[in-house]
Amino acid sequence: MSELKTLLEEKRKLVDKKATEYRQVRDDWNTRTKEHLTTRNNLHTEVKELIANVRTQRELREQKNEEVRDKKQRRSECNKVVKAAKNRLSELRGDGDNSRDEGHGQGRRGRRDKKVTVHSLRREFDRLEREFEQGMHTGKNETKLMDRLKKIRAQIQNMERSEEDNEELKEAREVLREALESQEASHLEVTRAAEEAQQAHDLMLEWNEEVNRKREVAEDAHRKLRRSKKEADQAHHHYIVSIRCLHSTQQIIKAIQGIASGTAPEKSSSEGVQDLMSKLMSGETLSTEQLMELQRFE
Repeated sequence: MSELKTLLEEKRKLVDKKATEYRQVRDDWNTRTKEHLTTRNNLHTEVKELIANVRTQRELREQKNEEVRDKKQRRSECNKVVKAAKNRLSELRGDGDNSRDEGHGQGRRGRRDKKVTVHSLRREFDRLEREFEQGMHTGKNETKLMDRLKKIRAQIQNMERSEEDNEELKEAREVLREALESQEASHLEVTRAAEEAQQAHDLMLEWNEEVNRKREVAEDAHRKLRRSKKEADQAHHHYIVSIRCLHSTQQIIKAIQGIASGTAPEKSSSEGVQDLMSKLMSGETLSTEQLMELQRFE
């Protein structure tokens, strides 16, 4: 009987050690479970905030797109005003006596030449200058070119002096200047609104990608949470089984001690104790009824 008691004491210590290990494993997994739960919940909160930001940027983008449409309409109206002002100025400049180049009345095929204006003369002057710089006119052609440039310069000066004395032309130029300023201002407004709309769109896409990324991280944290909870439950189950085995072993030891002290139960009961001990040693868990039977040996 003493050998049995010694064996049971060894088994009790082993079971007690295992119970301690299972409890530690369970507590470790419970700690991880809390960490994963906190991470997942925090990510869910961040995702909700990002979704609100995405919605705000989408609304801002739509608002700016509407502004772009309105400002484009305004710019289109300004373009019409500029066109009308240019046409009016061109008409006034074409009414002067010096509005045609000397020696030009009818063009080829009997068509009338275009009216000569300060603008057209300056374009011709710039073109001839470029040709001269590129070496396209040499020898006699160079002399003719220089004469033509002098003539154009003189025409420009005469036409500008004539325009300075023309109050109607002055007024038309002022109207055109104001129209061009309004056109430029409306174009800048369109550009600015379009840039703001694009910025809102880009930021919306960026935050939407961040939402998707954080959702993936949150889902990974949730998977880890489920795994750690499962491991913790399994370790807790092993811990409970170990505690029951430990309790059963202690009851058997007490029964053996009772036998040794002269308060031994009947032989059949002693044999029952040995049967219960054999079940315990084989890894089986004793039922409540079996534990109550062992308690009778105390």
